[in-house]
Amino acid sequence: MTNDDLATFIETSDEWIKSRTGISQRHISHVNTSELASVAAQRALAAAGIDGSEIDMIILASASPDTLIPNIASTVQANIGASCAAFDINAACSGFLYGLGLASSQIKSGQSKKVLVIGAERLSFYLDWSRRETAVLFGDGAGAVVVEATDVAGGVLGYELNNDPEGRDILKAGFGTAMDRFSAESLDFFIEFDGQEIFKRAINGMNKLSTKVLEKCGVDKDEVDLVIPHQANERIIDTLVSRMKIPKEKAFVNIANYGNTSAATIPIAICDALEQGVIKPNQTILSCAFGAGLTSAALLLQWGNRVTPINISDAKLPPCDKTGIELVKRAVDYFCKP
Repeated sequence: MTNDDLATFIETSDEWIKSRTGISQRHISHVNTSELASVAAQRALAAAGIDGSEIDMIILASASPDTLIPNIASTVQANIGASCAAFDINAACSGFLYGLGLASSQIKSGQSKKVLVIGAERLSFYLDWSRRETAVLFGDGAGAVVVEATDVAGGVLGYELNNDPEGRDILKAGFGTAMDRFSAESLDFFIEFDGQEIFKRAINGMNKLSTKVLEKCGVDKDEVDLVIPHQANERIIDTLVSRMKIPKEKAFVNIANYGNTSAATIPIAICDALEQGVIKPNQTILSCAFGAGLTSAALLLQWGNRVTPINISDAKLPPCDKTGIELVKRAVDYFCKP
């Protein structure tokens, strides 16, 4: 769904959205989050050249699961034929890096050898399409990686996780057991945020943790070959790398094509960077994120020798016979009615 599509029912324009966010389009899912996650998982398994039965743990980061009970990691598990631990985590947009950190610790402790980490979101479910400040930002998507034990030096060099509870009310959606389930008004939940405050806290949080993880790993910022940040807003990314005194060209940015897909932005960006040949063998890569909570995370890794998939999966979503506007029409009619 393009910016011009949004302009058909919101007072906005392509120029207004692009200049403030860097976003040109976003994707609207016609399937549940677990199906997005399952396709991403199957493709990641094929790229790694392994079968689902070899996975020791599934960590699925999402703030928009199909169901709260059961977790949707179990749905992915069934779809890939795994027999292992499987659970969801909600650290909002930092969720994928939280999951990657947990997976690394599991492997380093010897508890697991192969962990599937997924970031998947269907944030269009939460949107009040009459609220321009959020309607223009978010999209749906999923990405996944396999983290595997190896004797070769590299991999996840270190990570830092944090949360700033003082900012928990500046980015939220009122969905959960605090709702009055007997009141029709409770169904009017939607993403709310304070853009200026988030901008400030996001840059401070990612900068602080990125600096901390670099110091912890004994790596100078000049030794970082590539930065893959959470894709929330291009202005935030530009300000972050400028403050860290890292050349802008080292930051991978793909927000124009997807919008903010929360926990899915970083694994989607990794996939795009690989497909575009941006990730090279043995590069030192810094990744950082922030999200509701306000969570923040930073992770430093050294990529391995291989930058091409071992196998290609034929897993794909079922065909969709509707446009993005048609998929959101019911919600637009509800929220944007006179």
